[in-house]
Parts: sequence; C-alpha cells; structure tokens
Amino acid sequence: MLVTCSTAHPSVHPCLAQHGREQHAGSRSLALTSGLAAAKPAAHCSAPWMECSKELESRLLTQPWASVCFGESAFIAKACFGDTGYALLISDLSGVWYESADTEAVGQRSKELNKRLTAPVSSVLQRLHVVLSPVLAGQPHAATSFSCQRSADGLSLRVRSELSGLPFYWDFRCSPAPVATVCRHLVRPLIQMSLALQHQVQELTSMLLRKDAEIEDYRESGATLSRDRLRTEPFQEEKFLQNFMAESLPQICSAGDGHAFTSALRQLYMEVTLQEAKKARKRHHPEDIEDLAPTAETSGHPDPAPQSPADKTASLSEEATPTSSPVQKPRLPMAKAKPKKAKGLFS
Repeated sequence: MLVTCSTAHPSVHPCLAQHGREQHAGSRSLALTSGLAAAKPAAHCSAPWMECSKELESRLLTQPWASVCFGESAFIAKACFGDTGYALLISDLSGVWYESADTEAVGQRSKELNKRLTAPVSSVLQRLHVVLSPVLAGQPHAATSFSCQRSADGLSLRVRSELSGLPFYWDFRCSPAPVATVCRHLVRPLIQMSLALQHQVQELTSMLLRKDAEIEDYRESGATLSRDRLRTEPFQEEKFLQNFMAESLPQICSAGDGHAFTSALRQLYMEVTLQEAKKARKRHHPEDIEDLAPTAETSGHPDPAPQSPADKTASLSEEATPTSSPVQKPRLPMAKAKPKKAKGLFS
C-alpha cells in the first residue's frame, strides 16, 4: 500500500518532493482510470431488459413466435434485427432465455469469433438476419448449421455459416429472461388470444343456431332437400363441447410442444400484440393519436368496395354535366329487380 504525505521532509530537496507528488498523482489517476474501466458495463445487454433499445423491444413484441428445432430439441423463438443491434427470445416451454446486443457488442463478438474476417457491423447484422430468418420461417438453409448448448447460466445457440466466402461463426449467448419479459411476450398475449378465440366460438355458435332456425323455417314451408347427403342434424352446443373434450382435445395435446404456434395462431398473436403496442404508445405519447389509427393493412379492412355499375354511370354523368348549366335533365326512376329464388340447397 502506498502512503504519501502532503508536505516534503526537510532533508529532501524541494524538486524531488515535487517530483514525488506528481508521480503519486499520476499513479492515483491511473488507478482511478483502471477502476472506471473495470467498472464500465459491457455493451452487451444480457442483464436488465430495460437497457435494451426501446425500438427493438417494441418491434420484438409484435414479432410472432415460431416453432423451430435445433438438433433434437424443439423450441419456440422470435427475433428482431435492426441497424442498432438485435434481440432474441427463445423458449422450450420449460424456460425462457433472451439476448439483446448493440452494435458495439456485435463488433466485439465478431472479432472474437471470426479472426480472419473483417466486416462492418452492418454486414454482420444483415448476415445474422439472413441466417436466422429462414429458420424462423420453417425453411432452414442447408449451408447453415445450428447447435444448442444449455447451462445453469443460460443457453448458447451456435451458428456456423459463410460470409464473403469465409467461414462465419456466431454465438447467441442468451440469459434467463426476467418474469416481466415472459409475461409481456407470452402470458398476457396468450390470455388475450384465449379470450379472442372464446368470443369467436360464441359468435360461431350463435350463427349456427340462426342457420338451424332458418333451415327449419324452410322445412316448415314445404321445402325439401335435393341431395340427401347434405342433410345435417341441428347443432347442440353441449353435445359438441363434450365430443370435443373427449375426442379432439387429446389429439391436440398429443401433438407435442413443437407445434405450439400454427400459422393462424401466429397471425392472431401479431394482432393481439399490435393492439398492446398501440395502447402502450398511447399511454406514453397521447399526442400521437393519428399514428395509432389502424391502416388498411393492419386492420384487415381492404380498400373501399368498388362502386356498382349504376353508381359509376351516375358519377360519370355528374362529372360530364357542367355545373354552370341552368337546366338539367331529371333522372328517370330505375325499376327494382325482382328478388330471385335461392337455388342449390332446396329444390
């Protein structure tokens, strides 16, 4: 331990004393610099989720889960890549792991794993996106291999591919995800999806009951079925639920964890999380009301329905008629078409 005094000894020359003070001050500043360097957190965001980019977090939320297989293990995973880094969530339905890394962490790891390769961080991020996206889409590339290794500290997903004709290696070093992340990306969306599917079943049940009432009215009016093979029994909700629990449900549960998210469920998950992201954005940015309005692409409503021929003729005649003309020909009333009798189900 170095001990110094603020004043020099009388027998020591003043120049030597001044030199000793400067040397001590330099060593003390060096020690402080070293301590700050050691205490500086790494750019890798594998600790608290709040340190990650808000943009990546918002984009990752609306990404659907995909069923993937690495080796003999089945997982569900989702990932998001951007100009500032990437974020990855992976789960085997027994645990959830995640990793988020910024550009500095990506550059350091690329130098660590690919010593012969010199590439900008943007190229590395683009390559990672190209490598992982086909796997999440269910179409893995033959030239890319994955291996998974679990430990008490987390999960490591190793990738081997090529970049610019040279071997390219990468390790996704995932840590256990915090409870808040699991709730936001799995628990809450799955509960909302269950409620949405329950409402959908109720609406379909009500529609079936109305259809049965309509068919019964046709029968009471004397209509008969032209093809007997199309005859159905009236829908009974309780009997249907009992048969579903006894026959269909065991088959669904025996499908395994690898079939957790089908294409229809992935679309439903995206819609649910999109609504969650809109609500969160509205809470933090109430002034951005217009941006939260659903578009034709996200709301499921396409462009407005095309006009009928009569409407088109009327609109064209209005455009062709000058507005300054004092006299306009009155329109003749159009005769209503007689309703046609439905055909196909009953003779």
